Amino acid sequence: MPRVARTTAEAAVVTPRRSSRARTVVNYASQAAVEEYEEPVDPGPESPLTDPESEGADEPPPKKKRGRRVKVVEPVVYNIPPVETKTSTFKGRLGYACLNTILRTAKPDPVFCSRTCRIDSIEKNGLDYAKNLGLQNVRDLSKLIEWNEDNKIRFMRLSSEMFPFASHVKYGYSLDYAATELKAAGDLANGYDHRLTFHPGQFTQIGSPKENVVEASIRELQYHCSMLQHMGMGKDSVMIIHMGGVYGDKAATLERFKENYKTKLSDGIRERLVLENDEICYSVDDLLPVCEELCIPLVFDYHHNWINPSALPIGELIPRINAIWERKGIKPKQHLSSPRPGAETVMEKRAHADRCYELPQDLPDDMDLMIEAKDKEQAVLHLYRIYHLEEVIHENLRPEKSQEVQKVGGKRKSYNPDPGNGEALGNDKAAAKKPRRKKAKKETGDIVGQGVVGPMEDVNAAVDKVTPLPSFTTIGLDVGAEELKRRVVSARRNSRRKEESAAKLEGSGLDVAKVVRRRKKSDAVGKRAGDEDEKRHHGDG
Repeated sequence: MPRVARTTAEAAVVTPRRSSRARTVVNYASQAAVEEYEEPVDPGPESPLTDPESEGADEPPPKKKRGRRVKVVEPVVYNIPPVETKTSTFKGRLGYACLNTILRTAKPDPVFCSRTCRIDSIEKNGLDYAKNLGLQNVRDLSKLIEWNEDNKIRFMRLSSEMFPFASHVKYGYSLDYAATELKAAGDLANGYDHRLTFHPGQFTQIGSPKENVVEASIRELQYHCSMLQHMGMGKDSVMIIHMGGVYGDKAATLERFKENYKTKLSDGIRERLVLENDEICYSVDDLLPVCEELCIPLVFDYHHNWINPSALPIGELIPRINAIWERKGIKPKQHLSSPRPGAETVMEKRAHADRCYELPQDLPDDMDLMIEAKDKEQAVLHLYRIYHLEEVIHENLRPEKSQEVQKVGGKRKSYNPDPGNGEALGNDKAAAKKPRRKKAKKETGDIVGQGVVGPMEDVNAAVDKVTPLPSFTTIGLDVGAEELKRRVVSARRNSRRKEESAAKLEGSGLDVAKVVRRRKKSDAVGKRAGDEDEKRHHGDG
């Protein structure tokens, strides 16, 4: 019979009681559990004394928490191919428009100045929602200016969407609430001697025959002028617009523009307003007489003049154009862009290439040149390298992407000016992956918001491989020649599309009636979206 302790002295020598249960020993190094069994020991009668080591033996020890795996992100190393260097006497400033591609894709906080919203968002969240977006945009503008200064880019076009709906007839608002932020950005730009300009959109048409369009255009110009005034920018900060549509009578449109310019625009707007030749309706020959009469500076666009050329050579035009800038006391500026490689038709040649590869031969030495290219600041840095205009920071260079040309009535062509070079090295999949193909946009011969397309004789003469238009003397329609030409081009295009679509449907085995219903529904949705966009710009909703 087991011995029972009756006194404290006897209890000290009594064999401790051990549990007869199995214990689990866990090896955490190998994550394997081993069962350890002991010979059962008769504990005898219950005793208040137990082995301290056996307490809690039934409970397994807590499991170790697995740590989160740390993702190692290797820096992207870009292979920047060398460029063919050239020489130039140009000493002006090169600039880019609205967006910095490096800062826009920065993580976790991208930097850009075009945050915007829809009217529906304002109605749900209140006007402060749009105004807060404006504050974020103008704060990021200061960061943009700092980056430009670090990279020796001292000329930039600002985004017109800085303050969403600020010029709207119903939801418009004053910029006084952002006066401090605007002044801070302006002081920074003025301290670095940066030139900042605006280019209000195509809906800004002073020569429109519609009074509501003219009123909306004036509100838009006043909004841009207010931004520049709050920033304290000088007279070199101009606002560039196009003349707009022809509206069936170019001469009458020019007269309306002159009348509205003299009677409806404020002094502040007239001091900053300049015109630019376009590639469809108004060439330099159309605008230069108006600009000389009203002392309105003219921005000469080389790309537009190539598509819609002037009768006079560029060498004769530029001195007359610069004389207006000098009379106004503003430093001249010009625009440079290139068509995408492989472009053949007028509509294809209107699209801007990713970069420009040479400066114009007739470019004056002391001129600010805006580079209108898809690669934005990279296009400027590319020209810096070609002509040794400024030193560049190699870490801020990016390789050139392949360029795609949208073929009218056919497939798109891809063009890579430097195949095999410029790829991203390292483990950044986003930088090394193939660019996504965008959906092909429908070709249109009209300029949205610019009325009837202008004369195309000069355009057709300047562009090779353009299908000649039929003679209009045999067509007995009581419309103007320009309007008739537009209708014929549109009808020919629509007919070709219908034939191609019918051929595809016939061979596809699809339910033709079902496809037609879907297309009608899609067209209705597109029309509603277009109506809302029109209301947004003209202030009708």
